[in-house]
Amino acid sequence: MGIFSIPMLGFLLFCCLAATTEATYLKYKDPKQPVGVRIKDLMNRMTLEEKIGQMVQIERSVATPDVMKKYFIGSVLSGGGSVPATKATPEIWVNMVNEIQKGALSTRLGIPMIYGIDAVHGHNNVYNATIFPHNVGLGVTRDPQLLKKIGDATALEVRATGIPYAFAPCIAVCRDPRWGRCYESYSEDHKIVQAMTEIIPGLQGDLPAKYKKGIPFVAGKNKVAACVKHYVGDGGTTKGINENNTVISLSGLLSIHMPAYYDSIRKGVATVMVSYSSWNGKKMHANHDLVTGFLKNKLKFRGFVISDWQGIDRITSPPHANYSYSVEAGISAGIDMVMVPYNYTEFIDDLTNQVKNKIIPMSRIDDAVRRILRVKFVMGLFENPMADLSLANQLGSKEHRELAREAVRKSLVLLKNGKSSNKPLLPLTKKTTKILVAGTHANNLGYQCGGWTTTWQGQGGNDLTIGTTILKAIKNTVDPSTQVVYNENPDTNFVKSNKFSYAIVVVGEPPYAETFGDSMNLSISEPGPGNINSVCGAVKCVVAVISGRPVVIQPYLSTIDALVAAWLPGTEGQGVADVLFGEYGFTGKLARTWMKTVDQLPMNVGDPHYDPLFPFGFGLTTKPTRQN
Repeated sequence: MGIFSIPMLGFLLFCCLAATTEATYLKYKDPKQPVGVRIKDLMNRMTLEEKIGQMVQIERSVATPDVMKKYFIGSVLSGGGSVPATKATPEIWVNMVNEIQKGALSTRLGIPMIYGIDAVHGHNNVYNATIFPHNVGLGVTRDPQLLKKIGDATALEVRATGIPYAFAPCIAVCRDPRWGRCYESYSEDHKIVQAMTEIIPGLQGDLPAKYKKGIPFVAGKNKVAACVKHYVGDGGTTKGINENNTVISLSGLLSIHMPAYYDSIRKGVATVMVSYSSWNGKKMHANHDLVTGFLKNKLKFRGFVISDWQGIDRITSPPHANYSYSVEAGISAGIDMVMVPYNYTEFIDDLTNQVKNKIIPMSRIDDAVRRILRVKFVMGLFENPMADLSLANQLGSKEHRELAREAVRKSLVLLKNGKSSNKPLLPLTKKTTKILVAGTHANNLGYQCGGWTTTWQGQGGNDLTIGTTILKAIKNTVDPSTQVVYNENPDTNFVKSNKFSYAIVVVGEPPYAETFGDSMNLSISEPGPGNINSVCGAVKCVVAVISGRPVVIQPYLSTIDALVAAWLPGTEGQGVADVLFGEYGFTGKLARTWMKTVDQLPMNVGDPHYDPLFPFGFGLTTKPTRQN
């Protein structure tokens, strides 16, 4: 047995102490260190497997703690309608997110995962959340400060369920209402879309003074990382066909579809989602010139670029036909995080092989991981990776519902008021003998919320979440002595024999999302047209249209006394009654052109052949009235 000398013993003790200090102090875990120093320190420690893991986003249904740990997964999402339980409470959500997070934190380096969700008109996947009007209505308000407040409220409700990342806002410029996502667009005019990007500081927080342009910013635990989408030209496809081809010159792309990205990047947006669509035949998910050359290099965007759901799969037609090519094309284009969302082992294996075989350079992987870590560090995810229930009372709060009600009031557009201008029907009198409320959309919370509500496609009925239907709002508003008769689909005899003072007919489109909403006829769904004819032919009537876009209304216009575009107002139907009965005036102006027929499409303000039924910017106004 050897004998240690005292100096040797001292040296060993020094080594042990140094090792202990090294174990306890990791530069990347020190919030006092600059973000750049933390990123560099962490990346120097990471293996290829750990780096590629950061680039993977998987669906919550496959995100077990074991999967998170084994594959070093960097991000998880809820797809549209993907929930931990039916009508799940904030507690159920928080517990699920934390369980997944524990798996991520149990890895060697303990890099937290970032959980994302589509919160596109409020926290719309979650039961009892405040559902705001869809963007098509919010554009009408032309009120950036209102949008900022909506962003702030949405951030609190998303954080209430333990989630720090929202796939919003959609800054598409919808140039053809036949597109099934037109309701996700604020306007056909890029200037309105640009103004509405004020929702970003609402979601993420206000940039500090002299903050460097292009660097992502999220102001802590009450805010969320935002995501502008879908880069770029998603709203300009031929005939409005979803995920299709946008045929336009570079100058057209830059002047119509790109401007809102400039504003978003200036406001510190954390992430950008790439569009399924193509530009002049080139898939955006494979477009290196626009993703890397323009967005990253020219615009100096320093957050991360994320694919859409199975976005790289759809580079080929049919999707997933040549996945290794899709991986190469998508990552080489400059996509940093891939919304896989299920076949993560295939993605990891393909990307690993391509790096090892020098098909994709290590520098491209490092660029992606640097950007992902930058967002995670900036938003404080390393300091506060675990969610708690401190904001649970924010979900569907009275204050947020009042804000949504204000947004509804400001989003309504009065298109016609009386058969002659000197005999307006609106505002309606609250005190009268008997009124009729009719139509498929009068007593249907799901219809008035539209797609992306509780489920991906949305659903009809009144059980999907908590809110106020337009029928209930009318009953809440009229004088107690006024009899309200509701008949969803009355015939003319019923209307004539009941001697109603007036009727309110609420009709429109059923809920839809994405490709399921593409429409070549833009008609009001049956029996809506029949409702209009049977009711408005027999009694003075106001028709409220619940739709995600302008629909064909010209054939019925002469029959209708007053016409209101109510868009997709969300859960707070009381806002509709507030304005119908004159508690507030109509102020909304069309942010989209209302065509006469679909044959005119595409038709946007400024076009040479511009001949609309109601032009962009149109909207009659009324004054609030004092009624008992």
